Amino acid sequence: MPFRRVAVLSAVVLLATGCGLSEELERERDPGRTAPVEDPETPETPEAAESGRGGAGSVGATAPSPSACPASGVLIRSGMVEAAMGLRAMRVTLTNCGERAYRLNGYPKLRVLDEHRAPLDVQILEGPQPVTQLDDPGPHPVALKPGEAAHTSLVWRNTVTDTTTTAVSGTYLEVTPARGARPGTVTPEGRIDLGNTGRIGTTAWQKTPADDASAARPTAPVPSTPVR
Repeated sequence: MPFRRVAVLSAVVLLATGCGLSEELERERDPGRTAPVEDPETPETPEAAESGRGGAGSVGATAPSPSACPASGVLIRSGMVEAAMGLRAMRVTLTNCGERAYRLNGYPKLRVLDEHRAPLDVQILEGPQPVTQLDDPGPHPVALKPGEAAHTSLVWRNTVTDTTTTAVSGTYLEVTPARGARPGTVTPEGRIDLGNTGRIGTTAWQKTPADDASAARPTAPVPSTPVR
């Protein structure tokens, strides 16, 4: 298996909620496939993460800022945006870098911003449907100890169905983790290209397994706004 293909599949596996998202992306790439996607054993190398090249189907990757932990004790970062035909998917990770437990329950509040950081008219769906079929744990309490992380998966489609309507393409994503929390802003590489579908589906926050969070941690710093 060529190296770039291995890197792409590794990123998809890390992005997936369970294995549902990886399977859905593979169906988009190869609708006629019948065999399940195997978990590749070769991880993405630091050199590939730093270059931001994920191979065919990869839109880009972001990494956490190396800045000190803010007063809120929370850092937010965006993961790799995966592309399969018209389907897009991206993981957003929240890391508890403080000294106390941090609690989540349900879906994040999101706003897609343009290059001037003005909000765009985008509908944020609580749940991945009707964008795609994807397992969603639904709202449930998530308690993060110091050093632990949680994530939500975002899905959308880059589809243009009306040539008279301007396609939406966002530059930034504003993330409010929970009610009453201050938002943080991340900058996905590759942009949030919604065509004129105007909607993003999300999964509820769920705890990221320790091994998964460690393997998915990029090495190259990019602009990221911590939640203060």
